[in-house]
This record gives sequence, C-alpha cells and structure tokens, in this order.
Amino acid sequence: MTEEIFSVVNGEVFGVWFLIGAALVFWMQAGFAMVETGFTRAKNAGNILMKNLMDFCIGTVVFILIGFGLLFGEDLVGLIGKPGFDIFTDYANFDWSNFVFNLVFCATTATIVSGAMAERTKFLSYCIYSAVISAFIYPVEAHWIWGGGWLSQIGFHDFAGSCAIHMVGGISALIGAWLLGPRIGKFVKDAKGRITKVNAFPGHNLPIGCLGVFILWLGWYGFNGAACTSVEQLGSVFVTTTVAPAIATVVCMIFTWIKYGKPDVSMCLNASLAGLVAITAPCDVTDVTGAIIIGAVAGLLVVFGVWFLDNKLRVDDPVGAVAVHCLNGIWGTIAVGLFATTSAPGNDSIVGLFYGGGFKQLGLQLAGFASVAAWTTVMITITFLVIKATVGLRVSEEEEIVGLDSCEHGLPSAYAGFSIMDISNTMTMDVNENTDLGVSDYDSASSFQKKAAVNVVKAPEMPATGIYKVVIIAKLSRYDHLKKAMNDLGVTGMTVTQVMGCGVQKGTMEYEDEIHEDIELIPKQMIMMVMEKDKLKKVLDVIKKELYTGHIGDGKIFVYGIDNVVRVRTGEEGVDAL
Repeated sequence: MTEEIFSVVNGEVFGVWFLIGAALVFWMQAGFAMVETGFTRAKNAGNILMKNLMDFCIGTVVFILIGFGLLFGEDLVGLIGKPGFDIFTDYANFDWSNFVFNLVFCATTATIVSGAMAERTKFLSYCIYSAVISAFIYPVEAHWIWGGGWLSQIGFHDFAGSCAIHMVGGISALIGAWLLGPRIGKFVKDAKGRITKVNAFPGHNLPIGCLGVFILWLGWYGFNGAACTSVEQLGSVFVTTTVAPAIATVVCMIFTWIKYGKPDVSMCLNASLAGLVAITAPCDVTDVTGAIIIGAVAGLLVVFGVWFLDNKLRVDDPVGAVAVHCLNGIWGTIAVGLFATTSAPGNDSIVGLFYGGGFKQLGLQLAGFASVAAWTTVMITITFLVIKATVGLRVSEEEEIVGLDSCEHGLPSAYAGFSIMDISNTMTMDVNENTDLGVSDYDSASSFQKKAAVNVVKAPEMPATGIYKVVIIAKLSRYDHLKKAMNDLGVTGMTVTQVMGCGVQKGTMEYEDEIHEDIELIPKQMIMMVMEKDKLKKVLDVIKKELYTGHIGDGKIFVYGIDNVVRVRTGEEGVDAL
C-alpha cells in the first residue's frame, strides 16, 4: 500500500515538474533574445526582439496545425508521425503536457537560426523559414528520435536535444548565413578580391548579453531535467548540467588569455552556452568525469568554430550560433557514445567507448548524427533557395546600413533618447556584392540634377589663410564610399558623427506624396574635414560624385573659412598644422 502511495505521489510530483521544466524552457526565449540583442548592434535591437517573439508565436500556430502530429502521431514506417487534429477533435483525452513541452522545444530550434542571420535578413523571410522549421523540419527528425521513429528503435540516444534541437538549428544557421552573405564591412578585400582583413562587430550591450546567458543557463535545468523520472536522476542531470558549462568557460578563459593576452568576455559567454549544448544529449547517462571532459572540449571547440567560420569558411555569424550550437551539438551527440556509463542513475543499458561499451553506441550516435544532418541540410537549403528566389532573403544595402529597426519596423530606435552610432569602423566596402542599391549615374546627370541632389553652400567671404572646413551631411549608406574616395585623394583627416535631422523637405521620403507639415528627423552622417585651398575644388567634386544617387536626401556640403589651425603637440600653426 505504501509503495502504491509513493508511486502515485512520485508520478504526480514529476508530472508537475515536467510542466515547470516546460516553463523554464519557454523562459529561455528571453535568454536568446537578450544574447542576440546584446551581441549585435543597437540599430537592429528591435528587429532581434521581434524575431524572437514571433518565432515562438508563429511556431505555436504551425505546431498546432502540422508539427505536433508529425512528431507524436502514429508512427508510419519509422519515418514520420501520422498527422492528426486530436487537439481539436478529442481535447478531453489530449496529451496536453507533452504538447506544451515539445512546443517550447520546437521554438528553440528556430530561435537558434535568427542569431546567425541577424542584421541583414528580411523580416518576412525570417517568418517564412521559421514556420517551415517548426512545421516540418524539426518535427520529422524529432519523431525519429523521440516520437517512436527509426532512430529510437535502433537505440540512438539524445536525452534533451544536442542533435534534435541544437545541431539542427546550428546547421540551418550555417547554411542560412552562407547563402545570405556577410554583413557589409565584415570582410575587407584588396583590388584582386582577396580578403585581407576580418572585422569584428562589437556587440552594443554586453550586460544584456551576459544576462541572456544566465537566463539560458537557468532555463537549461528545465531543458535537460524536465524528462527525469526520479530524484536521483534529476540530481545527476543537475550536476552534469552545472559542471560542463562551468568547465567550458574556464577552459575558454585560459585559452583566450594565453592566445590573445586577455581573457575574451564575449567568447567566454558563448563558451558557457557551448558547454550547455554539449552536455544536453548525454546529461542523463554520463558522470561528472565525463561532464568535465565534455565541457573542456566544448570550451575549445567554440573558439575554434568562431575562428574557422571567419578565416576559412568566410561565413559571418554575428552571435557565434554556429560555433555554439552546430559544432557542440555534434560533439554532444557523439559524446554519448564515448562517456555513457551505467553509474548514472536511471541508465542501465547505454555504455560508451571509454567506459567499456565498445563501439556499438558510438556507431549508433554517428548514424543518428549523419541522418539528421543530411535531412536538415537538404530541407533547409531548399527552403532558403525558394525564399531567395521569391521574396528574397536579404534587405538592401541602404536598409542594412541604416538599421532594420527603422526600415523593417518603422522604429526610430530601440533606445529612445540615445544616439545610435556604429563605432565598429567596418564600413569599408566600395562594392557590396550581396545587394544592389540601384544608384543613378553621376556622370550622366544634368548640372541641375547634381546641384539639386548634393548642394554646396559657401560663405560669402573667405579669409586669406587658405584653410577651409568642409562639413558634409549625407546618407548613412554613402559614408563608406566617401571615406574610401577621401583616402584615395590623400585627405585622411576626418571627423564623423551620426546625427538626426532633415532638410527643406522636413524628412519627406521620395515615395511619399506630400511634404510633412511637421518635421520628421531621419538618421544622417555628418563628416567634417579641414584642408588647404589647393585641394578644396577637387575634394568638393569628388564628394558630390560619391554622395550622388539622384534621390531626395543625398545631402549638403558646407564650406567655411578657417582663421587658424594649431597643432597642440608641436605648436605649429596654419597650413603646417594640417
């Protein structure tokens, strides 16, 4: 009788814990939102937040209609679940807990992709591929692993999703980022098209990024532990889920400290996530020794992954999603076949290579990795290519430089009251091979058109010093072209400020019908240069040519006479001080 009571109580307790775990996994959406926002630039913060909100909401819709049936429907020859609508037709007997738990897992897969494709993806395109992942790609392979499909039948083990979720999301992120192309200024090329420099784009808010990592770490206890069925198993999973990311972070800190002379903050934050991803599949079948080794490898693997993508594959991943989720998802999947031990509570059959189990489980893990990777690669590639050929994947050059908050969502700034300035010094591309801005030809324009587009204003009288200040108000998208042209002319002295303002049109865009009655401020670049008289005319001619697009808002150039210039260090004055 006592055993029966304890059995009932135990079942009820872990049933409740299962739902609490689902809530913790849902809370991880906040973590992903904070990590991706903090690791990218401020001008895209609102866009990142919107994507993280919508991948769960869109995922819910398609998972109800399609995904859940494909995942947990009646097994059809081990490949797919039979689609059904029991949630509508037999709600009283529906498996509510299992639905919610797998829904939040599904949403996580789509979230991973957004980080690697951040800052240059059309919002509509994101909504489409997020829906496809949640409706079809994830449910099918998850059925193989957790829904009674062929991988579960042969003994493949992935307790919480290193393979089913993180590797799938990571592979999708890699292919998406590759097809999308790098952000403007990420890779600097020479005249022969060879990449000579890889620019880093500093995240605009590391505190938010760090908060996101801790939120994810907290949520991971539900991610890995929700399916546990005993206190002993839950305790062991909590230990491995704690040890692996901690070891990964320490190893990453030491490695970056030795290699770069300073411990890398953002890399260490990603290392924590890498350790969590790697331990997700084997968390229930490994011991603390295995967790330590798994975490140590993950800490090195994330550093290698970021370097490999930048310097070898030339794939731009703004948040390191591929290194964290793809590489460590693969590593965690394989680790089951290496470190599984029957000393872990609840595991009495799975034994890894290093614990005397031979190559059997390792072979099963490799087979599972290969099959899921192949499925994901084919399906997500088709998805991206169809989107690219129809609605397009990437925003225009102008939209990317100005920021997706403004262009995609009509949001002036996610940080009202704060100036948003790109300080990365990466706007160096003279040609963007990924997009086409459609700039009109300056040489074919009439003198009237040139004057109307880029006006030059001069003071009525010039002083006799022979020194002049040129102030330029221009579109954000023309700054990189102008900077290169000035460098080619030998004008290297330049002060740049991002400003908000408008001209005589009061912020009216070319596609709008009427002039605004009220002023609407739009983001612009203000560039200031000081030069001697001999260079002035040639500089003005080049500036007008580089700024010209033939559209409203090309800018203005102001020329002022300068009484004197003093070099503080040497005391030189006049032209000699330039």
